[in-house]
Amino acid sequence: MTAHKPGDPTTLNRLYGRQSGHKLRQGQQELVDTLLPAVSVPDEGPVTAADLFGYDRPLHFEIGFGGGEHMAWRADLLPDHGFIGCEPFLNGVVTALGHIRDGALGNVRVHMGDALTVLNRIPDGSLSFVYLLHPDPWPKARHAKRRMMNPGPVAMIARKLKPGGEFRFGTDHPVYLRWALMVMNGHLDFDWLASDPKDFLTRPGGWPQTRYEAKARRLGHEVWYFRYRRRADPAPAS
Repeated sequence: MTAHKPGDPTTLNRLYGRQSGHKLRQGQQELVDTLLPAVSVPDEGPVTAADLFGYDRPLHFEIGFGGGEHMAWRADLLPDHGFIGCEPFLNGVVTALGHIRDGALGNVRVHMGDALTVLNRIPDGSLSFVYLLHPDPWPKARHAKRRMMNPGPVAMIARKLKPGGEFRFGTDHPVYLRWALMVMNGHLDFDWLASDPKDFLTRPGGWPQTRYEAKARRLGHEVWYFRYRRRADPAPAS
């Protein structure tokens, strides 16, 4: 297992700031009252595809799904796969619930809270995909330990992915980009799926644009896309 650096706990309960925004409208509150309990990840016990969906199937896990458009698009594309999405902010969860309702997506489960508390309950070697798209960059150096892309969380992601499973990461923030490259280049459990620099400047197929990416584009920001494959056996240290 990759050693954790000082100041980098595997960081359960690592949420910072407020978790709700504007007051919900009546229809949104009804989604919270009726649909959210039906699609929520249970509060206790192991989290497996069979427990959530009735039978074993490829399992996807999204950390911080925002409004849920990526998760919903992928779930609609892959109806025989199961999707778990975690998002701490109520307004994002409500938007995702609307996508689940409108798409009749029975293959999605959500958790409103810290993604790592759920990830920690998933058996090792269970996930086919993990997504971390446009996370909060926490650009100030003193807040670096708050970033999801840190050795502890990445080590947990590596444990939970199947050999050959894929970790996808996207950002438009240059500070986070440099930090993420440093973290991932020091991790022996992943192969970077890029053959030339253009690969991480072009959104891959099967990776829909999110609202955060669209906003970044409107602001004139560059966006970087990364795909990493979980190795069957870690490469030897050089």
